[in-house]
Amino acid sequence: MDVDLSWLANKIEDTSAEGIAASVNRLIRAGELAVGGKLPTVRALAREIGVSPTTVSESWRSLTRIGAIETRGRNGTFVTGGQRRAEPARFWRLAGATGRFTRDLSAGVPDPELLPPLGPALARVDGQPPLSGYLDTPVLPELERLVRESWRGICDPQELTIVNGSLDGIDRALSQLVALGDRVIVENPTFPPFLDLLDAVGATALPVPMDAEGMCPDALRAALAERPTALLMQPRAQNPTGTSTSAARIAELGALLAEAPDVVVIEDDHVGDVAVAPPVSLASALPERVVRIQSFSKSHGPDLRLAALGGPSRLVGPLVARRHLGAAWSSRLLQEILVGMLTDPGSVAAVARARTVYAQRREALRTALDARGVQSIGADGINLWVEVEREREALVVLAAQGIGAAPGSPFLVRATGTHHLRITTAVLPLSEVDTVADALAEAARPYPRYTPNAM
Repeated sequence: MDVDLSWLANKIEDTSAEGIAASVNRLIRAGELAVGGKLPTVRALAREIGVSPTTVSESWRSLTRIGAIETRGRNGTFVTGGQRRAEPARFWRLAGATGRFTRDLSAGVPDPELLPPLGPALARVDGQPPLSGYLDTPVLPELERLVRESWRGICDPQELTIVNGSLDGIDRALSQLVALGDRVIVENPTFPPFLDLLDAVGATALPVPMDAEGMCPDALRAALAERPTALLMQPRAQNPTGTSTSAARIAELGALLAEAPDVVVIEDDHVGDVAVAPPVSLASALPERVVRIQSFSKSHGPDLRLAALGGPSRLVGPLVARRHLGAAWSSRLLQEILVGMLTDPGSVAAVARARTVYAQRREALRTALDARGVQSIGADGINLWVEVEREREALVVLAAQGIGAAPGSPFLVRATGTHHLRITTAVLPLSEVDTVADALAEAARPYPRYTPNAM
C-alpha cells in the first residue's frame, strides 16, 4: 500500500535530514507506518515539505542503514520496520584471522609479558574482598582520587565514573549523546569499532584527515560546516596511525570548536600510561563539552575491562543514571585490583618498562622499513600504519610467511588513494624485526596482475 504523501508530510515537524529520519522512524516504531508500505519518492516528498531532494536522500540513507526502510530499485522504497541487528562488521574483518599465524601482528593487543604483575594487587584483596552492596557508590573513592590526580592540568571532570573498557564508554556516550541521522566527526583513518557503533545508532561519520600533529584544522573547519552533533577522537597514540595530538594543535582545534557550541567531544585515550606523549585534552579549552575516556587495558591488562570516563555533569550524569537501570557499576573487586596496580611500586615500574620497550620495538621496525623503502607512520603507541601497493595481495604474501597483519580498509571512512596495513609492534621481539621488515618490504611492493595462460 502506498503511503499518503500529504499525511506523511504533515507528520514531519523538523525538515532537516536528521528531523525527517527521526520522524519517519518514530512513525514506524509506533505502527503508524505499516511494514510493507511504499514511501513517496524522494522528489515528491522533498517538494511537499519544501526541502531539496538531497536532504530527503540523506534521511533515507540513515533509515536504510538501521534497517527501517529498504530501496528496491525502480520499484521504490518500502517500510521494513525491523531495526537492523547491530553487528561489528568492520571489527570482525580485523579479528577474524587472529591467532592463526606464527607471528600474529594483527590484533592490536599489548604484550602479556610486559603487563604488571598481579600478585601484589591480588594480595590487597586476598581473604578480605570488599563487601559491596547494590546501592554503594559505583566508583571506589581511592580509584577516583588516583584518576583525578593523573588528569590534573588536562581535565577536571565534574563527574567521573568507571566503565568496562574504553569501547564500553564510547558505546554509552554515543547512545546517550547521538541520535538517528546525526553526523559525527571522526579521524580518517580511525578505529573500525567506532564506525560500527556509529552505524548502530544510525549516525553518519564525517571523516577528517590527519597530519603528524593530529586532525587537520582546515578539514575540521569544513566538517563543522556540516552541523555535526559530536566529534570522536583519539588524542594519544591514535589507532592506527600512532599520532599523538600536539598541544599546539589542541589549541587550534579548540578555537575552531569554540565557534561550534553544539558539538560535544568524546576523547578516547586508549593507550593510556604506555603512551610516550604526555596526555592532552580539548577539555582544557572546552571543559563543558568534553567527555574523556582513559583505558587501562593496554597498560594494566585487557581482562581488567576497566576505563575511567569523566566530564561535565550534564553529559556524564545521564549516562551514569541510565547505567543504573542495567549493569549499574563495574566490578569493585577489579577496581580494588587496579588501585593496587596503580600504587604498587613494582607495578608502576613495570608500566614504565613496557612504555620503553614498546617505543623501542615500534621505532626499530619503522627504521627497518624506512631502510627498505617502505613508508610507515607510527610515532607513539603499539602500532605502525604501513603503506603497501595492494592490501589484499600484501596480506596474502605475509600469510604465506606465517605473519598476520590487519587490513587497512576497515579503518577508513573515505578512501585516501593508498593502501595500508596496520602492524602491531607490541608483540614483536627486536630479534625478529629484520625478518618481519623483509617480509613487509616484499609484501608492500607492486606485483603484476596474474593472468592464466590461455589453453
